[in-house]
Amino acid sequence: MRLRQNFPCFVRLTLTAALVVASLSSAQAQGSDHYRMLHHLARARTDKGKIEGVYELDRTVRAFLGIPYAAPPVGKLRWKPPQPHRKWFVRSATTFGPHCIQFGAFPDMIFRDPGASEDCLTLNVWTPSGAKPGSLPVMVWIYGGGFATGGTSEARQDGEFLAKRNVVVVSMNYRLGMLGFLALRSLADESPQHAAGNYGLLDQAAALAWVRRNISGFGGDPNNITLFGESAGSFSVSAQMASPLSKDMLAQAIGESGAGFFSSGLPWDPLKSREVSDATLVKRYLGTDDLAALRKIPAETLANTAAFRNFDAFPPDIDGYFLPASLPSIYAAGEEAHIPLLAGWNADEVRGMVLFAAVPVTTFSFTATAHQQFGVQADQFLVLYPAANDPQAVQSAGDFAGDRFIAYSTWRWLEAHVATGEAPTYRYRFDLPSPTDPHHHAGSGAFHSDDIEYVFGTLDSRAGTHWRPQDRALSDLMQQYWTNFARNGNPNAPDLPQWPTYQAQTDWQVMHLNSDSEAQPDAQRARYLFLDSVWGRSPSNSRGGPPGSNASNPPANK
Repeated sequence: MRLRQNFPCFVRLTLTAALVVASLSSAQAQGSDHYRMLHHLARARTDKGKIEGVYELDRTVRAFLGIPYAAPPVGKLRWKPPQPHRKWFVRSATTFGPHCIQFGAFPDMIFRDPGASEDCLTLNVWTPSGAKPGSLPVMVWIYGGGFATGGTSEARQDGEFLAKRNVVVVSMNYRLGMLGFLALRSLADESPQHAAGNYGLLDQAAALAWVRRNISGFGGDPNNITLFGESAGSFSVSAQMASPLSKDMLAQAIGESGAGFFSSGLPWDPLKSREVSDATLVKRYLGTDDLAALRKIPAETLANTAAFRNFDAFPPDIDGYFLPASLPSIYAAGEEAHIPLLAGWNADEVRGMVLFAAVPVTTFSFTATAHQQFGVQADQFLVLYPAANDPQAVQSAGDFAGDRFIAYSTWRWLEAHVATGEAPTYRYRFDLPSPTDPHHHAGSGAFHSDDIEYVFGTLDSRAGTHWRPQDRALSDLMQQYWTNFARNGNPNAPDLPQWPTYQAQTDWQVMHLNSDSEAQPDAQRARYLFLDSVWGRSPSNSRGGPPGSNASNPPANK
């Protein structure tokens, strides 16, 4: 759930030597001190042809935007795995490609691209100008949006500042909602793998394959790819680590708030179940589940169908191809990528929804909810989430809301990888409360998605926010941790606060990212062990989640 707005801080302009420098409008220039006008073309070669991008940041970074990595998934290719793009001679890569058709919306998603289109399978590359071929670690970003909305052209996700730290940054668009995850029997019947759904995840895997084939020419090491993402992007990272199609392409992985484990908001159901539920849904609202007829319906009509704009309408599924089994069972069997993992969540993911709820939380209401959801185990729950008075009940309700929404599933992912991943694992919690801005409730703390600008070094893209010195310092620290991890699978460096691995031998240390960042033993482990005992640890349970939770309610996993 995105809980505040974010406005673009600059406009990319393609200029030749003969053009006069244009002036930016005041709205577009807001917060743009870190951006410079673009004057020169940068050139690179891909396996499909030459491309021309631009230089940014005083020519220290090259940006190649809107590069097709697969054929347009339109017409007969709608609901097909991504197919190879045709070749070209020279192609402009100076502007973002269209974002994919959206099946939801968040007010802070401000795109700087031509608009929504079904022809959207493009990616972007930011690379240091002097990078030697095959020399630098590669960081591939997956945006969030509940698998229903999102795109790569948001200013907060620009990769140029990370690229200045000697990494290559890539981001890709992938299909969303009904166009990305419809699972029908007729689709499975026409598939050589007898699979359906997960086209958006297959897009991500195709983008990774493009990176492996092409990134050396941009300065990146194809054998050192770190996949990272936030919310639904983090869910995607946990899935790409488990998929036989993509796991061998990864050297490291970073997950920011989310994983495909026991999710109450995004159920990952088996294909057979989805074939029935999806057919029922499309017949009810479109009058048919005939595949030829569905492929002729305009994408905009599909996107404007209200029932399809619920974030749990078309989530990923266990399709037998991209995912041969549920994520918990794949990890339990040790069949995920055995690579270093860094993951965590924000301290106040959805606390604002509790603090500013229409009906205030009280000791009575929270205790009643505890008994309703946990029955005979309610007393144990109330020891871990105490509610002796109203302020304490409000605090515990915010804690539990975040755990139910994102934290528990991310914790379970970390625990699963520690058990079977045979690689170093690092856990964090982003604790620094966000400064007040015009588009966000004061007092909501470190909310869901709050970390993105810190990781990318794009704080100034959040218009109207009065950043403090501690925000700048933490952003610098997180960029160092993230790029160190991408470089060698370890976030540490001699001049940084020491970040121990997450394991029993280190007393389950958690790095608390704050104005004074430090690692501490997990003080909330009893809480998650309790939730685990109630919500279940069966490897076959891909849905899990708290009894009585409303998966249709916002916030969706972004």
